[in-house]
Amino acid sequence: MSKTDSLSIGERIKTLRKKRGYNQTELANLLGKSLRTVQKYESGEIEVSIAVINELAKVLDTTSTYLLGQQTGDFKFDSLADVMDCLFQLEKITGLRFSVDVKKPPRDEGWQCSITFDGKNREADLNADMCLFLEEWENNRQEFEHYGSTKAAYEKWKDQTLAYYASQRIEISEPDELDETERIQKRNAYLSGL
Repeated sequence: MSKTDSLSIGERIKTLRKKRGYNQTELANLLGKSLRTVQKYESGEIEVSIAVINELAKVLDTTSTYLLGQQTGDFKFDSLADVMDCLFQLEKITGLRFSVDVKKPPRDEGWQCSITFDGKNREADLNADMCLFLEEWENNRQEFEHYGSTKAAYEKWKDQTLAYYASQRIEISEPDELDETERIQKRNAYLSGL
């Protein structure tokens, strides 16, 4: 980790600490560290280990990827709209394609909606990673929910997974605004392809 990385991590720690209403002494106590150590983290004097980053993420109610600078915002879900906005962001990720499957009466008995990623879609190079992640997530989640593993083991898996994928950068692209003629032409091409 470079000095610049340590400085920017320190700034994020300091900003979040203040945002969460802690002074440096309170944060040090929550982490089981000395006040001087927390001061050094925030000033970038010393490198923060991944284990401490993970602990800071829990204490400061954020993610390890945000503290490491691999995530652009410190997001916190306060309403259902925040969750929905997160889903809208998926549409903008280049290399990720999904479909939304809706099953509801009268055709189906229940009412279920799901997001599906085709891991073999060659035009969406991130889909395979998403499928692998979702499969592992479901396995680990089921193991934890059915008392086969501890919360600490589940959190460790989660932190390791986020740290692994934090370096895999994504590209965001906004959809094109088409004039009416272009939109109709593309719509007709789509319909004829069905």
